[in-house]
Amino acid sequence: MERVIELEIGGMTCAACANRIEKKLNRMDGVVATVNYATEKARATVPATYSAADLIAVVEKTGYTAAEPTPEPVVATSTRDTLRDRLLISAVLSVPVIVLAMVPAWQFDYWQWLSLTFAAPVVVYGGWPFHRSALVNLRHGAASMDTLVSMGTLAAFLWSLWALFLGDAGMPGMSHPFSLTAREGDSIYLEAAAGVTTFLLAGRYLEARAKRHAGDALRSLLSLGAKHVTILENGAERVIPAADLTPGVLFLVRPGEKVATDGVVEEGSSALDVSLLTGESVPVEVRPGDPVTGATINAGGRLIVRATRVGADTQLAQMARLVEEAQNGKAAVQRLADRISGVFVPVVIALAIGTLGYWIGTGEGTATAFTAAVAVLIIACPCALGLATPTALLVGTGRGAQLGILIRGVEALESTRRVDTVVLDKTGTVTTGRMTVASVVPGASSADELLRLAGAVEVASEHPIGRAIAEAAGRDLPAVSGFRATAGVGVRGTVEGRKIVVAAGAPADADDASTWVSVTADGTVLGWIALADSVRPTSAAAVTALRRLGLTPMLVTGDSPAVAARVAAAVGIAEVEAGVLPAGKVDVVKQLQARGRSVAMVGDGVNDAAALAQSDLGLAMGAGTDVAIQASDLTLVRGDLTAAVDAVRLSRRTLGIIRGNLFWAFAYNVAGLPLAAAGLLNPMIAGAAMAFSSVFVVLNSLRLRGFRSAF
Repeated sequence: MERVIELEIGGMTCAACANRIEKKLNRMDGVVATVNYATEKARATVPATYSAADLIAVVEKTGYTAAEPTPEPVVATSTRDTLRDRLLISAVLSVPVIVLAMVPAWQFDYWQWLSLTFAAPVVVYGGWPFHRSALVNLRHGAASMDTLVSMGTLAAFLWSLWALFLGDAGMPGMSHPFSLTAREGDSIYLEAAAGVTTFLLAGRYLEARAKRHAGDALRSLLSLGAKHVTILENGAERVIPAADLTPGVLFLVRPGEKVATDGVVEEGSSALDVSLLTGESVPVEVRPGDPVTGATINAGGRLIVRATRVGADTQLAQMARLVEEAQNGKAAVQRLADRISGVFVPVVIALAIGTLGYWIGTGEGTATAFTAAVAVLIIACPCALGLATPTALLVGTGRGAQLGILIRGVEALESTRRVDTVVLDKTGTVTTGRMTVASVVPGASSADELLRLAGAVEVASEHPIGRAIAEAAGRDLPAVSGFRATAGVGVRGTVEGRKIVVAAGAPADADDASTWVSVTADGTVLGWIALADSVRPTSAAAVTALRRLGLTPMLVTGDSPAVAARVAAAVGIAEVEAGVLPAGKVDVVKQLQARGRSVAMVGDGVNDAAALAQSDLGLAMGAGTDVAIQASDLTLVRGDLTAAVDAVRLSRRTLGIIRGNLFWAFAYNVAGLPLAAAGLLNPMIAGAAMAFSSVFVVLNSLRLRGFRSAF
């Protein structure tokens, strides 16, 4: 038996670190692990014989820290403040060193010694995180981006010390011009050592801040739940922590308060603001018997709710879990990038040594050779590669959760690019899934009287048809006695002394697109009522938008051809398959796939689960069943077809950002390394470029925070 273990990883500084931990964990028998550099988490599927402590021990032996996740997200402000302080001190000390090196006219007697005084604390104190990480990696026979940075900055600093104390660079009046390329004849590199350290600290600080913002959406999702709740015990009210709620307990929700957990309304009626959870701005009306979701806000009257699901079983917790799981995924191109970054550092060190030897061998001088080698070490950072996918997933999935769209993983994003056909279930997807009165045909009674008497009997019924008639009849209905319901036949009862029967039946000219019932009083037919599952008001616009995305919509339903044709015509769907049994929906998807189509399936019921699993991309309406949601790739919490449009748009946009990030990261390294090896980059400029590349990738991913619904 297998189980999933999640760990919070500390000490990672680049994608190579995450790749190394992942390799070590996957070498354990039966363990399949992924390590996310952006979220600093590891997720492993392990045999039951392994514990979290076993995995933590492996991570610690690799040179990093690991711990099981805390129940509440902890904001590591002290770590960020330490990094900020280190950056500020380094920046203040580095500016004079860089300015003196870049402006020869300001190079007074012994300026080089002042530069050494300012540069030494930057290289030692400011660069300590890089040096410490390099030492840890060295003890474990490994190398990372910090190894390159530490080697580069220490080489520049130690070369400068040798030149100052043992060479001629310490003589009064020594000066040199600044060059953007590898300079010839210069003997000290203090501005490179201090500047590179400061630039990289700035990049790491900005990266940490940007990554923090990338996870804002998930943190806001996790914080939506109520912290305290008022429960009812023997008629008395008592306030307890929401975490202490148990199923079956009655709790009170006053106007303006959040619903503490998932439950069913026992007393009262109100409108719930669900926008924080689903992105849907229209309040949802609830009354006794209706389900409510935790974290929604009571915008109207007083409600008494019976808790049904608490803690990790609530919809909010499941949403957060789906989002976190999705963020562990990796695109196919990202897996290639991970393999490259895993061998990148040793290759770069070899390239730097080769560059040093080449320039010395060509007679260009040790200064030029040294500058080019240091630039190679510093510019070759795989960080941007490691951040390309996880940061975009972090922002994209978080933004999706805010809009009521749960993306299961990067595989779903890749599927949206290929899909060309979208199969739509009718009931609960294109339609509301709730029966409503479509028309009333009076016989021996007026339409109002017919509906009043039928509603009086049906108010005691739990059948969807009965509820629809009772709703249409309104309130203040006469009392019913002797109520009796016969499954598959109808209901009967006595109203105002008359025996009323509501049963299946239709007039002679009835259309086939509706469900009909007849209403009789003491054996006399009072008339007929037609009921239909109403089309969602937004379905037609959603179908049009799906076409604009290059998708061909198709309606598949178990209803009659007449009903299917009516719904399809109302929303503008040309391809229709009616009278399809649940197993037949799977066959429809398979037939489309056999014809070379890539199929997305949108459904909400148990009968849709198999088709959702068979399709290339499954989208489950969040108001549907748990089994349908588990079989899908995307969950639409809004329960509206417009969410499917936004889901495809967001998925494609996120995948586009991922690809853009990876292109930039690859292009940066492909262009930067040859320039550095050719002696065309000053190490300080290389450091600035390297820091910018990582920040650019994260900032590019943050653009997804501005994604808006098309409706």
